[in-house]
Amino acid sequence: MHKQFNPGLLVREGLKELVPYAEVTYPEVVRLNANENPYDFPGEVRQAINEMLNPQSFTRYPDAMARQLVRELARLHGVGAGHIMVGNGSDELILDLMLTFGAGNRVVIAVPTFSMYGIHARVAGAEIVEIPRRLDFDLDVPEIIRAGRKAALVVLCSPNNPTGNSATLEQVQSLLDNCPCPVVVDQAYVEFGGPDFLPLLNKYPNLVLLRTFSKAYGLAGLRVGYLFACPQVLNYLFKVKQPFNLNTFSQLAALTVLQHRDIFAGQVSEIIRQRDDLYNAMQQMPDVEALPSEANYLMFKTAYPAKDVFSGLLAGGVLVRSFGDPLLAQYLRVSVGRPEENMIFLRSLRQVITVLGEKD
Repeated sequence: MHKQFNPGLLVREGLKELVPYAEVTYPEVVRLNANENPYDFPGEVRQAINEMLNPQSFTRYPDAMARQLVRELARLHGVGAGHIMVGNGSDELILDLMLTFGAGNRVVIAVPTFSMYGIHARVAGAEIVEIPRRLDFDLDVPEIIRAGRKAALVVLCSPNNPTGNSATLEQVQSLLDNCPCPVVVDQAYVEFGGPDFLPLLNKYPNLVLLRTFSKAYGLAGLRVGYLFACPQVLNYLFKVKQPFNLNTFSQLAALTVLQHRDIFAGQVSEIIRQRDDLYNAMQQMPDVEALPSEANYLMFKTAYPAKDVFSGLLAGGVLVRSFGDPLLAQYLRVSVGRPEENMIFLRSLRQVITVLGEKD
C-alpha cells in the first residue's frame, strides 16, 4: 500500500513547478542583500517591550484582531480602524489577497518586482499576467489597464523592489479609475521616499495599500505587516485570515515601536543620507551604473557579468542580491548599510571591477 503512495499525483501542475524558498547562509559576511534596517535595535525600545509583557503573555492566545495595534495605527495615519488589517509580515497579507481575489482569477503584476507576488499568486491558483515595465522601469500604465479590465487583482510596488523607482500619483489614480478590481500598491519602503498614496483611500474603494515594520522600523525578525483597505474588501480578507496570525510578542513590539517612532525616524534619515552618498560614489566609479532610488537600496549594473561581480563581492566578504529574473540579468542590488559597511562594499566593488577589467 505504502509503495503506491505518490503525493505528486495529487498536487496541481502550477504548484509542482514552484521551487521551495531556501535562503543560502553565508557566515561572516557583510549582509547587504535583504533591505533590512542595518542598525542595532534600540536598547530602550527593547526594554520597553519587555516591560509590556505580563505573566500570561506567552500562555494565552494573542488578540486575534490585534485591536490595540490597529487602534494606534489608525490614530497615527488618520484613518478608521475599520480600514486596517495586520498580518504576519506583508507576505501573509499578500497571500491572503491572492487567496481571496486571485484564486481561479486573473492577477496582473507589473514586473520586474518583488518575486513573492507571483509566488503567492501561483500558490493560490491564479492566472498570472505579467506586464513588463518600460526600459527605464517606469510603469506601462496603458498595458496594465488593458490587462486589468478583466482581472480580479492588480499588483504593483512603490517604491518598487528592486528598481527603487516610484509610481506617480497620476499613474495610480489612472489605474484605480480604469481597473474594476482591487489595485494593490505595496509601499513597504515608503518611509524612505516616493509618494504616499494613503490620501487616496477615501476616494477609491478599490485601493489596497501594504505596509511593513520590517524595513524602517527594524522588526524584520518579528514579521509584522499591515494593510489599508475599505471595509468591504477587509470583510472578505478576514474570511481567509488565520485566527491568531500575529503573535502577542510581535503585537507588543510593533505597538512599542510606534510609541518610539522618533528614534526610528532618525535612523531613516541617516539611511537616506547614506543611500545618496552611496549612489554618488557608485556613479563616479568607472564601468558602474547605479539607478536612482527612493528606497533603502540601490540597483546597479557594471560592464561585466553580474554573476562575476556577485562572486567577486562575496569572495571579498560582501553579500548583495542577485536575481534569477531574466529582466534583471545584468543587475545586482545592494542594501544601504551602516557607513562602515558601505565603505567596505565600495572598496570591494572597486577591487572586483579592477580585477575583471584586467581579465578583459
